[in-house]
Amino acid sequence: MKIGFSAEDEAFRRQVADWLQTHLCGEFEPLRFRGGPGDEHMFPEERKAWERELAKGGWIGIGWPSECGGRGLSISQQVIFHEEYARAGGPGRMGHIGEGLIGPTLVALGSEEQRQRFLPGILEGREFWCQGYSEPSAGSDLAGVKTRAQLENGEWIINGQKVWTSLAHESQWCFVLARTEQGSLGHKGLTFLLVPMDQPGIAVQPIQQLTGTSEFNEVFFSDARTAADNIIGAPGDGWKVAMTLLGFERGVSTLGQQMQFRNELEEVIRAAQDNGADRDPLIRQRLAQAWVGLKVLRYNSLRMLSGTQDGSLRGEAMIYKLAWSNWHRDLGKLAMDVLGPQAELLEGAPYELSRLQSLFLFTRSDTIYGGSNEIQRNIIAERALGMPREPRAR
Repeated sequence: MKIGFSAEDEAFRRQVADWLQTHLCGEFEPLRFRGGPGDEHMFPEERKAWERELAKGGWIGIGWPSECGGRGLSISQQVIFHEEYARAGGPGRMGHIGEGLIGPTLVALGSEEQRQRFLPGILEGREFWCQGYSEPSAGSDLAGVKTRAQLENGEWIINGQKVWTSLAHESQWCFVLARTEQGSLGHKGLTFLLVPMDQPGIAVQPIQQLTGTSEFNEVFFSDARTAADNIIGAPGDGWKVAMTLLGFERGVSTLGQQMQFRNELEEVIRAAQDNGADRDPLIRQRLAQAWVGLKVLRYNSLRMLSGTQDGSLRGEAMIYKLAWSNWHRDLGKLAMDVLGPQAELLEGAPYELSRLQSLFLFTRSDTIYGGSNEIQRNIIAERALGMPREPRAR
């Protein structure tokens, strides 16, 4: 594990900070600290324009190999970029799923033709992706996927339903985990497909959250189509590809996520100082515990990033989602306790939530989406510790 940074790394940090200072202004100034979790519905077109601005500066795909259009930067420099981006208030990335998930998966497992077709659109900030994993009857258990696809006349015909699909209404493509082997169960018979969203066979229906926003959706596939070669791996390899992609999800962007958490913690601390809640010894203790917990998340992430970056999940990576989601949920509770009675009130119409109220409501979902706590504990037990698998209904 590497905790410090070299002089070269620190020079790179200044370069990143300077670029953000000179570009995250003017027309992009309103985007600062916007578009994160619970706020992803805000400024979609402006944030797409920001993606194109990042592309012009060479800040998309910085960790991808140069032969795939990236910059091939070191892990340390990738960490620095994500930290400085969050520190500067960089907006939530419209291209995160493309750059952070499907892009690295195509680099690792895609064909040369697929890399030439799909990577430039991500690198240029002009094509956006969503993730078709969860389903109403499967939830966090990907082995329960029921969406089906069959190959007919050179096309995959897809039928089924996905849920909690973030930014599906803003995306041109969706990677879909579908069952292609009739009668298959569990991990077997799944295939990883790349599906265009703009077609008659796909309907996107927004889901309204507690916060009143709708950044994620249900997606219905009714004889939706994609070309036969829009498949990563072979038919039946879907589980392997899906797990590789989830390994990339635990990558360097986790350090940027933690910087966003630090921004939120500092806002909670300021609120406590402003209203005097910091004089309560129990509140002070909880603030200190939150600070310590965030440091632990950071050090575990650095340990996690010390291994290979090929999408494989080390033991340290398997505990990360469970750890950060519980920490973030508890921060939302702490924010409400700091605000006291004001947490229950809004000044007047149109009764828009404050940032800390929205934080509290959104963090109710943290321990559910992306794999519930129960699923995460099974992953830790079975895959990290090698314990016997949980009995499953047949």
